[in-house]
Amino acid sequence: MGVERDAPHPSIAHRGLCQMEVSTKEERNSEVQTWNEVTLLYSSALKQINTKLEILNDEFQHVHQYNPIEHIKSRLKTPESIVKKLKKYGQESTIENMVAYVNDIAGVRIICSFTNDIYQIADMISNQSDIKVIEVRDYIKNPKPSGYMSYHMLVTVPVYLSDRIVDTKVEIQIRTVAQDFWASLEHKINYKFEGGDVPKNIQDELVECAYMVSKLDDHMLLLNEEVQNLDNGR
Repeated sequence: MGVERDAPHPSIAHRGLCQMEVSTKEERNSEVQTWNEVTLLYSSALKQINTKLEILNDEFQHVHQYNPIEHIKSRLKTPESIVKKLKKYGQESTIENMVAYVNDIAGVRIICSFTNDIYQIADMISNQSDIKVIEVRDYIKNPKPSGYMSYHMLVTVPVYLSDRIVDTKVEIQIRTVAQDFWASLEHKINYKFEGGDVPKNIQDELVECAYMVSKLDDHMLLLNEEVQNLDNGR
């Protein structure tokens, strides 16, 4: 299992901060300090979630001789992306609004082999006593019209600082390898046509591919269960 972590480059963070609405030098300095603190919180929250997932995966291997997690990707949203999302929500670009309205500043993506792994991992995360599940969106049982499939959890994890504990939001996405492959292509297509509509024939083909991905996942799950039953019968 590999863990990938991406964080915004300092120069990118600086450019993003310049877009935050500040008027005086004192306000600007305060904003930078607040941004640095917020970045620390979200980075720390990602570390905590990643560590928990690694431990759970190791425990699952020890008990069941099987790793449900293929790999983990984590990232902090860039300041530019945060400002863009706030504008989409009709909110001013402030640190306070960023924390209040942007739920995916810290994001973790968990890639599994099979669909039943997704729900096992979601249950293991939910059962962690210090993790609070705020919202769940099951796009596997209820795919988006585009065909997108994934299991989303919005959680808070406590970050222990020297003088206080801060519950910090993290968005967790759990999906299969096949679903991740489809989502990666959809993201590239949407990025290419940003600001315009994706041609209908491409949209239709993406939906058809999503259907094939779903059937493939179902078939692979049944095949894996058949193999497991053969092993248990020995």
